[in-house]
Amino acid sequence: MHRIVNVVGVGGSSRPGSTAEQALRVVLDAAEQRGASVQLIAGPALAMPLYDPRHGATAPQARRLLSAIAGADGLVLASPAYHGGISGLVKNALDHVEELREDIRPYFSERPVGCVAVAQGWQGAVSTLAALRDVTHSLRGWPTPLGAAINTSTPCFSPAGDCKDPHVQEHLEAIAAQVVEFATMRVLAASRTEIAR
Repeated sequence: MHRIVNVVGVGGSSRPGSTAEQALRVVLDAAEQRGASVQLIAGPALAMPLYDPRHGATAPQARRLLSAIAGADGLVLASPAYHGGISGLVKNALDHVEELREDIRPYFSERPVGCVAVAQGWQGAVSTLAALRDVTHSLRGWPTPLGAAINTSTPCFSPAGDCKDPHVQEHLEAIAAQVVEFATMRVLAASRTEIAR
């Protein structure tokens, strides 16, 4: 028997229910359907002071974010494209992960990370997806083979947050499957190593 894997989703915008947050929720719902425990950190929960390495993570939101990431087996990052890159809100949250540099698993180490970017056009979505994958590499995470660049010039989510585009839904569910599968393999491998000791 192995324990349930914990998947944490981080992203969205300052606007509750943003398209990035809706996409993130679809991935987390799909991960939960695959047996994972999920946690969402989005919108106002990401509003924290600019990261200053001299002072660390002092805000309650930052401490909650770091605690969730430290306990995660897998992660999903979602950002709107702001001028072709990650939004300041999401990037600042990711900058706070520097505080996990001395954790037992520093930064995103040993964790799969699904990446989702949304924009009003392909150029911004694709460049933001690439930026999320670059940050994941820098934080020692394993980006899943599949990421999602979502072009919102044609709305693909209902006001209730349901995905109306089967192609986008399929991609988001595939990201969830990869995060859960890779996280489960890692947890099983760690359990076997512990038993062998």
